[in-house]
Amino acid sequence: MTDGILIGKGEREVRILPSLANRHGLVAGATGTGKTVTLQRLAEQFSLIGVPVFLADVKGDLAGISQPGGGNDRVAERVAELDLAADGFAYVPCPVTFWDLYGEQGHPVRTTISEMGPLLLARLLELNDVQEGVLSICFRVADDNGLLLLDLKDLRAMLNHVAENAASLRTTFGNVSAASVGAIQRRLLKLEDQGGDRLFGEPALDLIDLMQTDENGHGVVNVLAADRLIRNRTLYATFLLWLLSELFEQLPEVGDPDKPKLVFFFDEAHLLFDDAPKVLIDKVEQVVRLIRSKGVGVYFVTQSPTDVPDDVLGQLGNRVQHALRAFTPRDQKAVRAAAQTFRTNPDLDTETAITALGVGEALASTLDEDGVPTIVERIKVAPPGSLLGPISAGQRRALMDRSLVAGVYDQTVDRASAYETLKLMAEQAAMAAETEPVMSPSRSGGARRGGQSPLEAFAVSAMRSLGTQIGRQLARGSLGSLFGGGRRR
Repeated sequence: MTDGILIGKGEREVRILPSLANRHGLVAGATGTGKTVTLQRLAEQFSLIGVPVFLADVKGDLAGISQPGGGNDRVAERVAELDLAADGFAYVPCPVTFWDLYGEQGHPVRTTISEMGPLLLARLLELNDVQEGVLSICFRVADDNGLLLLDLKDLRAMLNHVAENAASLRTTFGNVSAASVGAIQRRLLKLEDQGGDRLFGEPALDLIDLMQTDENGHGVVNVLAADRLIRNRTLYATFLLWLLSELFEQLPEVGDPDKPKLVFFFDEAHLLFDDAPKVLIDKVEQVVRLIRSKGVGVYFVTQSPTDVPDDVLGQLGNRVQHALRAFTPRDQKAVRAAAQTFRTNPDLDTETAITALGVGEALASTLDEDGVPTIVERIKVAPPGSLLGPISAGQRRALMDRSLVAGVYDQTVDRASAYETLKLMAEQAAMAAETEPVMSPSRSGGARRGGQSPLEAFAVSAMRSLGTQIGRQLARGSLGSLFGGGRRR
């Protein structure tokens, strides 16, 4: 096999065919065995054939992909050992766009509350079933009234509005307890204290900006600075899951293209599935199964294949397994499970080999031209031609200043949304209460002002305010939808 992305060489070469790279993949192995170098190698090679890449830099050492390599004796030895010069190996950088949820080491990356939706937001806030139900009511009331939920202050205002009108909403949506609303508000405060509020707002990320090529036709590698983000494990996993669901929702069907439209690396993938409710795991499995038809390849990077649910694992056709340690019965079980994910090689004891691999070695299997997994091979992984390790703050800033999205996302925009609309409604209702005379009680027993009850005055004011928002529609990805519906435009 001479075509495709070279992973490494052993008795045979192991390559990923670009036309089957959207069949997803797995890079696994214990800490310190070479996963990050393999990830960088794959990302770089995808970029060189014109495929944009998105990856999270959880340790701060993937930024070097933006600089040419060289000066590393171990890399030079591996290049010579594998005769990579014959494959056109060169010390070259990749075009890179840096992103950062906190806006410090990259361009700010945001979504809106509406786009994330109640399911993912409930997981982000670690809500129980009752609290998640109240959150869903807030989204439904906002949807029904055309109220835009863009940032946290919009959601807080909506929660207060629902709590204040709980009695009138009860017959339609069920009980809204003050305790549940209070619990959600406290979780929002905690999220804000952790910096998570910076995820929500506008301008929201346009996914097209993740799918760019440079003037040489090389795919741009989008590097998300995640060394701080990973400290909030739930926020990290929820954001990447939202991004995956948005790609699924927005991209058109393309079947099996000659090469992927985008390759998405999900590092520390176990965080996606840890303590996740079954309904969420089922949706993840569905998205992973179907997103390949959108031309997107998803590569999970984690310590052990057992970190990934079986239904998802079964869809990962391209696999690279670095060393695992087997010090305990649990470790031995993980090694056995990892060995069983490969197609058997009669000349290789896979289970024994997994524990004997050195740094930079791996077991690998990819899909052949017919989409069938090849037999597992023991290989030495080819190094990337870009720099291994971090870069300086000055180098990072220079790249940000001349990136394709420089100036696009750097300043927040706070347009009128639920917070402003509900505030206006409350002010108008208060003014009406102060200026209109109190009339005699109506037959129903409620005091009336100027022929209107307070609730009627509130409703009239609401309709007047909401009239300016006719025609606005809210977006909601598949993993964020209320009832599993598609994205609305």
